Amino acid sequence: MRKSRCWRPCAYDSTVELDDLDWKLLDLLQRDGRMTFTELAKRVSLSAPATTERVRRLEQAGVITGYRAVVSPQRLGLPIEAIVRVRVRSLDTPRFRERVVTLPQVLDADHVTGDDCWLLRVVCRSMVELEDFVEQAQRYGDTTTSLVFSSAARGRPVTREVFEGPGR
Repeated sequence: MRKSRCWRPCAYDSTVELDDLDWKLLDLLQRDGRMTFTELAKRVSLSAPATTERVRRLEQAGVITGYRAVVSPQRLGLPIEAIVRVRVRSLDTPRFRERVVTLPQVLDADHVTGDDCWLLRVVCRSMVELEDFVEQAQRYGDTTTSLVFSSAARGRPVTREVFEGPGR
């Protein structure tokens, strides 16, 4: 089996080597985290105990960091989704993290480079709630808000092709 190594400097101290079976398991679990070990074993042509051991090894190595249910905010009465970009004043960053990033409307919060410091994905029940949220964020800097019409790609699995890079 072919093993993969990081093809450029990695952000972590150590790189976990993965073989073809590891990548197959990761692909299957990212697409369906509820798949049983028996079903996984069938799909990768291993015994259930061997499959269980490989998955546990991937968990212990920090490659698999968790499992979760994917929930529809719209079906729960949260029809407004927005991207809020915030240029936080540097001295206000700790308070921004504490008071805005922790708000329940925030689904994702990325500290980024560029003109904006933060990229927040938020969901709200109404435009009034979104306006209140943006006003809270504006206490710490300038904001730009974009409503999400639709999402063409979200939650895609990390694949071997992404890991190895184009043309490898």
